[in-house]
Amino acid sequence: MTAAAWPRRACRWCPGRRAALVLALTILALLGLRFAAPAPPLREHASLSRAFFSSDGTLLRLTLSADEQYRVWTPLEAMSPSLVEAVKLYEDRWFDWHPGVNPISLVRGAWTTFTGGTRRGASTLTMQLARRVLQIDSRTVWGKAQQVGGGLWLQARYSKHDLLEAYLNLAPYGGNIEGVGAASLIYFNKRADRLTLPEALTLAVIPQNPNRRAAVAASGDTWPMALSVARERLWQAWQQAHPAQAGAPEQVAAQAALTQPLHLRSPRQLPFLAPHAVQAALQSLPARGETVLSLHAPTQAAVERSLRQFVHSRRSVGVRNASALLVDTHSLEIKAWVGSYNHFDADIDGQVNGTTAKRSPGSTLKPFIYGLALDQGLIHPRSVLRDAPTSFGTYSPENFDGRFEGPITAQDALIKSRNIPAVGLSSRLARPSLYEFLQRAQVRQLASERHYGLALTLGGGELTMEELAALYAMLANSGEWRPLRYAAAPWPDHDEARQPLLSPEAAHITLDMLQRNPRPDTGRPASPAVAWKTGTSWGFRDAWTAGVFGRYVLVVWVGEFDGRSNPAFVGIQTAAPLFFQIVDGLRSQGLDPGPVARAAPAKLARVQVCAASGDLPNAHCKDLAETWFIPGKSPIRVSTLHRAVWVDGQGRAACGPVPGVREEIFEYWGSDMLQVFAQAGMPRRPPPVRPRCDGTTGTALPVAGDVPRIVSPLESARYVLRLSQPTPLSLRANAARVGTPLYWFAEAAYLGQSAPGKDLPWTPLAAGRYLLSAVDDQGQTDTREVRVEFAP
Repeated sequence: MTAAAWPRRACRWCPGRRAALVLALTILALLGLRFAAPAPPLREHASLSRAFFSSDGTLLRLTLSADEQYRVWTPLEAMSPSLVEAVKLYEDRWFDWHPGVNPISLVRGAWTTFTGGTRRGASTLTMQLARRVLQIDSRTVWGKAQQVGGGLWLQARYSKHDLLEAYLNLAPYGGNIEGVGAASLIYFNKRADRLTLPEALTLAVIPQNPNRRAAVAASGDTWPMALSVARERLWQAWQQAHPAQAGAPEQVAAQAALTQPLHLRSPRQLPFLAPHAVQAALQSLPARGETVLSLHAPTQAAVERSLRQFVHSRRSVGVRNASALLVDTHSLEIKAWVGSYNHFDADIDGQVNGTTAKRSPGSTLKPFIYGLALDQGLIHPRSVLRDAPTSFGTYSPENFDGRFEGPITAQDALIKSRNIPAVGLSSRLARPSLYEFLQRAQVRQLASERHYGLALTLGGGELTMEELAALYAMLANSGEWRPLRYAAAPWPDHDEARQPLLSPEAAHITLDMLQRNPRPDTGRPASPAVAWKTGTSWGFRDAWTAGVFGRYVLVVWVGEFDGRSNPAFVGIQTAAPLFFQIVDGLRSQGLDPGPVARAAPAKLARVQVCAASGDLPNAHCKDLAETWFIPGKSPIRVSTLHRAVWVDGQGRAACGPVPGVREEIFEYWGSDMLQVFAQAGMPRRPPPVRPRCDGTTGTALPVAGDVPRIVSPLESARYVLRLSQPTPLSLRANAARVGTPLYWFAEAAYLGQSAPGKDLPWTPLAAGRYLLSAVDDQGQTDTREVRVEFAP
């Protein structure tokens, strides 16, 4: 060798020396990094996809990351142990012991490279991770040195656990798939912790050569032989590493599975389920790799199927779109969420989420008016209300059918959805009013109470399906309101998130009344019980049905998102059949857990009342009915409707008993109710005027002026009271008999007793219209309506 050759020979090894120097300096520089500032999480080196699952583990959707990759960060503990072991066995057997690089592998690889032998890989899992994280091109000697330094650097900064977790989440799996989390979901439709041994072996061998071993993933054709060969080679190594398990059931099952053709899915087959629910979660829930929604996939599919079948069957009458929301009343979790008939139908704006849209609820709010009236002592279920033409100031509501039923019980008025009794009750509500009730239930975007007036009773405001479902769930939860949930996560028991809106007694009675509502197809109440109510918005724009069955609340809506009108959009005709089609479908498929035993609250009682008047029966009322009664709240008194009168042969009232007279029972309705009967086309036989009888001779005395006459307050007067020091109103009436007692009532509430011509002071508890009655001991009545307002 000549002297001139020495420099050339030395230059041949210059890259190696330089690489060794860089390696040595890197080792020295990184020795103290282990105790330096905390290293940033390795997951920050890549953007992530979002995977949405239902509560039963079904994948609903897998999104692309910001860089158009399928990449789901999966904790090491959430991966199959077989997969983790198989990766280390195939890629880096000494991972748990080396300092980020394997010196033996490096020497072996360098020797074969410089001697011209077969190139051998020397990269550890840590070095492969360094290449990915640090964006190193390791195809040159300098690049390989950088990769070695990067592996040492990562090892100094992170634990083995973190390094292995990061590698498995960033390893290439063909096409735009990275990490075992995404690969497991796409190829096997399961999470990484549920992989079988053959599936784990399959995923373990792909990253070493993804271009060949996952080359046909996108086309969906037969998978390449290279994948099967690599998996078989790993299987042989696995058996050698676990000789003691030979013949074990798991090994036998794995061997059988490995002989079968590979069946892997492609990204084209990823699911796109519950699109409106997932979209809502994308917009409102924190971004994380996996999100478990409260939806139950089989229940979601059943509701979607029933809704599609119904809309398809009603297309001839212009029904093109509908939405449905199913809520578990125990957990307040949304179990099925259908925002439109077809998410992909642009003709109906299918991507609009109907469950979150503000719409007029029609009469679906009426149950809460009756619940409030029960709590405020205005009614019990058998209380008699007026269904007759009535004006409330300038507001004159009408019934949907344009007819009037006259006197009607509160229960029947609710079931038959009579507007006038509901508005009448709403006008008498004190605090809370219906508007204040909705505010407490966190109904958003309400205008002022004055803006709605009493029209709010009949759907003058707007609610979403979610808000309406939460209100009906409140009835099922003894009057306690809680917000709905659509993410299956631990529920924080925040007191501020709970709001008692009704007493348990009022909630129970309201549900009981709604359960008596007959189904539209059978004309009889549903069995098992369903408590339900329909609603139709003004102008036939929205048809609703909401109700409670089993442990669920279901709300359905039929209409058009653009608000166009259709005479078919009537709650009882369109929404109710859809509602019961869903209920029946869930029950037939075993997806409804069945009736829930809701015991009556301990304070609630059952009493018998006179069916005609709703009051406690006197001796002359023979037609009795049983009703719920809230002690201390429900209005109750002895009925004076039925009274015995002695009449002569011409039907005139007489003094008796004397020869020639007989006793008959008459109904003594007040003049106001007689007018209601007449307006409803059901006039009552007027009772004869009862004479004053001389107890000595039994002869009749003059009766002129016998009926009480109210002289204060004035008829239809408006009284303004100061909030700071309200002055009591004076109630005074005259009667012909000076010694007779007069009993005063505001609607059905007893106010007190006075003598004729004497004042009874009365301070109203709230503003509103009051119907005052003065009744004598014979049941004769005079009434007067006044309006009370409060001023500062």
